[in-house]
Amino acid sequence: MSRLSQSPRRGGFGLRARLTVLATGLVALVSLVLLWLGWMLAGNVMQAVPRLPDGEVVQVDGYDVTADQLAAALAGHARTEVLRDGGVAVGLVVIAAALLAWTLTGRLLRPLHEVTATARTLSASSLGERIRLDGPRDEVAELADTFDAMLDRLQATFDSQQRFVANASHELRTPLSVIRTELDVTLSDPQANAAELRRMAEVVRGASDRSEQLVEALLLLARTDGTGIAVHEPVDMAVLVASAWRAVQDMAAERELEVVFDTPPASTVGDPSLLERVAGNLLENAIRHNMDQGWIRVRLVSDEHWTELRVASSGPPIAAEEITALFEPFRRAGVARTARGGAGLGLSIVRAIVQAHGGEVSGIPVEGGGLEVFARLPAAP
Repeated sequence: MSRLSQSPRRGGFGLRARLTVLATGLVALVSLVLLWLGWMLAGNVMQAVPRLPDGEVVQVDGYDVTADQLAAALAGHARTEVLRDGGVAVGLVVIAAALLAWTLTGRLLRPLHEVTATARTLSASSLGERIRLDGPRDEVAELADTFDAMLDRLQATFDSQQRFVANASHELRTPLSVIRTELDVTLSDPQANAAELRRMAEVVRGASDRSEQLVEALLLLARTDGTGIAVHEPVDMAVLVASAWRAVQDMAAERELEVVFDTPPASTVGDPSLLERVAGNLLENAIRHNMDQGWIRVRLVSDEHWTELRVASSGPPIAAEEITALFEPFRRAGVARTARGGAGLGLSIVRAIVQAHGGEVSGIPVEGGGLEVFARLPAAP
């Protein structure tokens, strides 16, 4: 059983009781030390009384005491009084300290109980609850604010996960529905010939290819989204861009796109296969969401701190406020889950890979229509 799923511990002293016992014990210890000092001081003072002539007899507390015993008798009497009255005072002080400590620790620990109660009531449907502790800005308030900030991050992550699962389910359902429909229609026709069966097979194969590509993209996104990378080696982004271009140049030729490269050597450190996917996804995105006979500009810019891959392309106009959403899973310019092919995971995969390498991704609209994406990566030492 994980620690998060364990029930609260029962038995033993709670923090409030332990703090009360500690405070009461310290007060009792200090009081006893003061009582002992008073006992010693009273005896020493009585020992210093003037000495009477020998043979004289005086009464102390109803008893006859000779002159040579007077100092000792007075010291004993004073110490007895100190112990009796001081003991009562110490008892009252300890009781008052216990009550005061119990009350104050209860008030001081109340925010912690609120944090605990909120944590116990949290579920997928109640992540919107917050403590929002009022009062002085002390350590307890800082803890409550930190807990609220953690809940904000958890809620954002959970909402993103819910959207991701819903969109992934939609994307996977579409090719499966196509496969099922084609099989049902063809198999229900007893007159289906070889040509119709071949056409059905081609449709089913295309749908299965799309499902395979989507699953591979989802696995890659899960592999790189916030988990870091295992391979760290110097790579030349210019070489990776050239390799990625060879895989998509036929697509660009079909749409008669004008492509211009300005890619001098630019080094970074990371996983070559993942970084090549960054270049490939940016190029493929620029081709898919372009217009026939449009253009693409690919540049590499580097300095001693950063290596930046810039891919700009023509295309439909994009509002600046829509660009951030394009890096979310299953988002495409203009609408969600619709496009000229693809699963809508290209830019989200780019963002996940770049962030796993310690970089950042951004985009700006191109004047006249289109998009320019900047993938900034730490430069190699």
